[in-house]
Amino acid sequence: MLVVHELYVSVQGESTHTGRPCAFVRLTACDLRCSWCDTPYAFTGGKKMSVDEVVAAVEQLRCPLVEITGGEPLLQRDVIPLMQKLVAAGHEVLVETGGHLPISELPPEVVAIVDVKCPGSGEAAKMHWPNLDALRPHDEVKFVIKDRADYEYARTVVRDHDLASRVEAVLFSPVHGVLAPADLAKWMLDDHLPVRLQLQQHKYVWDPQARGV
Repeated sequence: MLVVHELYVSVQGESTHTGRPCAFVRLTACDLRCSWCDTPYAFTGGKKMSVDEVVAAVEQLRCPLVEITGGEPLLQRDVIPLMQKLVAAGHEVLVETGGHLPISELPPEVVAIVDVKCPGSGEAAKMHWPNLDALRPHDEVKFVIKDRADYEYARTVVRDHDLASRVEAVLFSPVHGVLAPADLAKWMLDDHLPVRLQLQQHKYVWDPQARGV
């Protein structure tokens, strides 16, 4: 069984898949408390559903791209069978994870979007560093950046782990409404970093507080 907080179709707002129609499966619960978290409503609540029920609900949305998110989706044991069944049904599957739980059991077809927590999140110490060794070429790594200190931390991790040459994309995302995107872009350009600036597109299309988008 899974505890599902919400299940909906929208336009993907993050990652290299930004702009694509996407079915979102948001699972309940997270054991991190990032200072900038924009989905605290998913910490509790939700509806119990079997893996087959979730797959059937996704099929009704008629969308080939599916993202499993949270909360922290890897907290729920049956998320792996869910991924396997979605892949078997022909879906392109993304999973967005906070980086503190192992990604080693993910099906090979699934794209992991691993969020490496910077100091400004308050949760950097919980990072499961072996995840960076477990990354596959089609995976993506995201850094949510609050200030210059976060930027310098992220820059060091990217360089020390040679991330840009090992994954599909390294994404630097400013905390919405806190760090000006232009400032982050300048820092990236000044340092000639081989990373992408990522803005949360859905927060510009819809109200930043809107749910189900």
